[in-house]
Parts: sequence; C-alpha cells; structure tokens
Amino acid sequence: MARLTRRTLLAAAALPAAPALAQAWPTRTVRIIVPFGLGGSADIAARFLAEPLAQAFGHPFVVENRPGGGGTIGADAVAKAPPDGHTLLLMSNTHTANETLLPNRPYVLMRDLAPVAFINIAHHVLVVHPSVPARTLPEFIAWARANPGRVDYASSGPGTPYHIAAEVFRARAGIEITHIPFRGSNEARTAILAGQVQMMFDAIPTMAEQARAGRVRALGTTGPERSPLLPEAPAIAETLPGYEASIWLGLMAPAGTPAAVVERLNAEVNRIMSLPATREAQLRMGALPNPMTVAAFDAYLRQDIQRQAEAIRLARIQAD
Repeated sequence: MARLTRRTLLAAAALPAAPALAQAWPTRTVRIIVPFGLGGSADIAARFLAEPLAQAFGHPFVVENRPGGGGTIGADAVAKAPPDGHTLLLMSNTHTANETLLPNRPYVLMRDLAPVAFINIAHHVLVVHPSVPARTLPEFIAWARANPGRVDYASSGPGTPYHIAAEVFRARAGIEITHIPFRGSNEARTAILAGQVQMMFDAIPTMAEQARAGRVRALGTTGPERSPLLPEAPAIAETLPGYEASIWLGLMAPAGTPAAVVERLNAEVNRIMSLPATREAQLRMGALPNPMTVAAFDAYLRQDIQRQAEAIRLARIQAD
C-alpha cells in the first residue's frame, strides 16, 4: 500500500473546495480589463459580453480600459490580480506577438495567465489616401517600389495586428514603407483621412464606409478570399499568394484561477457567441465567432505565439 504523505492528504482534503468555489463564484463585481483604448474591437467585444455575462452569473461585469505599453500594462495588471475569477483580460493577438516583440515585458503570457475562451476573428483592409497615384494593389506595389521611402503608413501602435500586417506586406511585396505608430486606431484613421500618411491597414467595416465615400481607396483585404463586406476589393492573396492577416480576440484570467470557474466562463462565452443573433451581429462587424474549449484555446494560443514569431522574423519587426 502506497504511503500517504502530508502533501497527498492535504491535496485530498482540498478536492471538494474547487467545485464549491465554482458554485459560489462570482461573489462580487467581475472586472474585464481591456488593455486598449475606447472604441476599438477589444473594447467593443468586452462591452458586448459584459451584459449577458452579468445576467448569466447574477453579478455585474464591468469593463475597465487600461491602454498603454502595447497592451502590456493591462495584461500585467491581470497577471498580478488574485486568481479568484473576479479579474479577466480581454486580449488579442497583440499579446501573442508581444511574446517575441517585447522580451522585457513584466509577465509571460502562458505562465502568468490562463486561457478562458476564444471570442472572434476578423480580417483587415489595406487602404490608401486618394492622393496616391495607384488604383489597384499591383499598381501601388509598382509605385512604392519606384519610390522607396516615400510611403508612410499608420497603425494603432507597435506590435498590434495592423502593424504586423503592414510589415509582413512590406516584406512580401518587396517595398520600403515607414511605420508611423499612433496611440490608437482613431488617431491613425484621422491621419490617413487627413492625408498625413499614405497607407493603413484597418477594420473592414470601419473603412468600407470611408472607401465608398471616396475618402480612402481600398486596395485589398487580408482574408484568404474576398470579404462579403467589401466584395469590390480583391484579396491581397490574389496578388501575393498565401498572404493573410487577422485580428482575433480572447479572454484570459490570472494563472491559478480555479479550473471550474474557467470552465463555467468558457461555457457561457461559447453559448453567447453561438447565438444566431450574436453571429449575425458579429458578421455585420466583419468578425466571425469561433467557440473553442479551454484546451483548444490553450493550443491555439501556443500555436499563434509561434506564428507571430515567424512573421516578426520574416518582416524583421522591432519594437519602436
């Protein structure tokens, strides 16, 4: 018979505690920290989820924006929060990119945070200011090659999906363009609409309206095929085969959060994102819900860290 150690006895005694804690959770307001500014896709997703989660669990879910540091300030706040399920992180592939791009960040994503749920994925559109003398993507690439260093492009900040999309495009197209980072997408959009920069990758629903009004010119979208929201714009992959770029969102919690709490959250987020009305609303915003189990989201995160590392090395991206 195996000898019962003190550690074994303590672990056995603690077994009933996890289900009990999960049933009791939440006992107060749950914070969803968004490490980006107001109005962006992460902020919109957090606010979209907050109300139905509050209804499901009987306690308020409040959104708290903590932008800065390329998403690291908010992520670090969650990593250091008590692992009791009352603090969550609304994260994006900015954070998987930061694992390579920002080696001195104060946390390690898969060590200090726990995967909870995948939310959605969306592709981008490449737009240029109307002053650019190119009406198609091949014409733009030819013009940029003939005028190295004359193209400035805006992004919502270093390491963001829009920044990486542009740098991978630069490398694949063989052109020289200059990154002009802003503190958020709204500032970057203002810059391209004013003609302060010539190019930008941005959300399709936001820029489709601007393109149809003639304020920008849409040259291509970043999905594997044309977007139903902007069918007149070709996929960039039609010119640069294999090119694809996206922004996706997920929910994480501090490492050590009870598995039963994480599973309850995962099940509820998946239920919300699978509702027909939710899917229709998400598709209108250019996003596709993609419910995953906790284990599947964990595997997705680890794979995306590797994908982002390869893209960053290919494009030779460095933090600005």
